[in-house]
Amino acid sequence: MDIFNDAMLWLTDPENWAGAGSIPVRTLEHLTFTALAVLVAAIIAVPLGYYIGHTGRGRVLAVGTAGAARALPTFGLMLYLVLIFGVSERATAATVALVLLAIPPLLAGAYAGVDQINRATIDAAKAQGMTDWQILTRVEIPLSLPLLIGGVRGATLQVVATVTLIAYVGLGGLGYDIIQGIPLRRLDQMVGAALLIIALALVIDGLLAVLTRLATPHGVSTGRGVDVRAREKRVDRSGRLSPATRVTQ
Repeated sequence: MDIFNDAMLWLTDPENWAGAGSIPVRTLEHLTFTALAVLVAAIIAVPLGYYIGHTGRGRVLAVGTAGAARALPTFGLMLYLVLIFGVSERATAATVALVLLAIPPLLAGAYAGVDQINRATIDAAKAQGMTDWQILTRVEIPLSLPLLIGGVRGATLQVVATVTLIAYVGLGGLGYDIIQGIPLRRLDQMVGAALLIIALALVIDGLLAVLTRLATPHGVSTGRGVDVRAREKRVDRSGRLSPATRVTQ
């Protein structure tokens, strides 16, 4: 408990909230690298995932590549890319490593979101005369949003945790205080910075969880394509399902 109390004292110290290396500055650096990596990864992975889910082409290759990318040691890859790009381009090298970390969950979320849609829904859209582009934009993308945002959620949390390592190559972030505290034996600083990273991850996860709920189309969360409230309206006064409801089950 003494270490935790010391960490709280470090977190509440006004000196740590002002200046070039203050907590707000480190937090902004952390969020900047996280947002940039997830955005670039989304630009690459989401269209590719939707293409694979819509057409079914390249499914085995994409899934296998994404699975293999998950096994890459991000820290080792980051250091290797810094050696290749050069110290002057270490920010680019770190960003590339983080992008490669974020691509697999985003690709899986986009692909799985389209793949899980009931084929009867797609056939009904085709029967209405929709083109492939209309089916993708008006049916598949809206219905896939919950799983896609789930992929964004997973990718963001992985990147938020891994951005801590960019301090090893002199790029700041909240991991800087942890790495600096190791040789100085400043446990209060190390634990305080770790608590900040945990709090940041929890806040981001909570916001994305709310976004997932908001993005879920009305009636999809039941898993049967029938909205619970719509079914309740078709229950007669005796407490039994109306004939129309029984037909739809």
